[in-house]
Amino acid sequence: MVDSAFFMAGEAAARLKADGAGIACHVVQIAGCDPGRLAEAAKLAEGEGAAMVDINMGCPARKVVGGLAGSALMRDLDHAVTLIRAVVGAVSVPVSLKMRLGWDDASRNAPELARRAEAEGVAMVTVHGRTRCQFYKGAADWTAIRAVVDAVAVPVVANGDCTSAADARAMLAASGADAVMVGRAAVGRPWLVGGIGRALDGEGEPDAPPAAARRDAALAHYDTLLAGFGVSHGVRHARKHLAGYATHAGFGPATAAHRALVTSDDPADVRARLAEIFMDTRSELAA
Repeated sequence: MVDSAFFMAGEAAARLKADGAGIACHVVQIAGCDPGRLAEAAKLAEGEGAAMVDINMGCPARKVVGGLAGSALMRDLDHAVTLIRAVVGAVSVPVSLKMRLGWDDASRNAPELARRAEAEGVAMVTVHGRTRCQFYKGAADWTAIRAVVDAVAVPVVANGDCTSAADARAMLAASGADAVMVGRAAVGRPWLVGGIGRALDGEGEPDAPPAAARRDAALAHYDTLLAGFGVSHGVRHARKHLAGYATHAGFGPATAAHRALVTSDDPADVRARLAEIFMDTRSELAA
């Protein structure tokens, strides 16, 4: 997700998030509450090669909602539609929309927002199966997404708690959606998304890559973050990803290896520890 104001101001982290160099299908998700800025951010993303622009109306984070963006827009559908109209009118590439079921259980208005978004030209809708007030508590309600599927003709993507190919199949069956989106479950195992996709295409159940391949991917990811954000900021930004790699390699937050990996400020030390956790026998068992 890219904050439209920071993106337009040329803020380095925002520009890095929107960078799609070397990516065949490049989608940029933008967030904001000002129609002009959002439209200009969409134009900039398109100009830099985005094949699609996604508008975020689903983020539940307090700092985003506090700025009247993200899922806060589900409390003001008229303004949400104004933003959608501005973005669709600003670009020639397809525009998609990410939302939640609603602000809370008393206002599950995702079907209405989806209908109005479709009328403005949105080409695809993604729905996370929780309300904003749920944050990430409880279980995503995949069945509730079906009301959005029934409300529109454009493709609908189901999101929330997809951690495996079995989950993906259950999500599609419960929601009637056309596709699934994997989010938090891919942190620390980015290969999961491709594995689920191949399984849905009938290519067999996904297996984690060998430990050496996962190690190499994790190291390349870490080095990319340091190169893009700079060492001082990159070290901090990488910590949630390092935590994910460690956990999925069998070293949970309570282990000394996990704590050492996510608290180190020395890139050389991090690389050595990251390589070590994938060579431990626990890594093979965790896969």
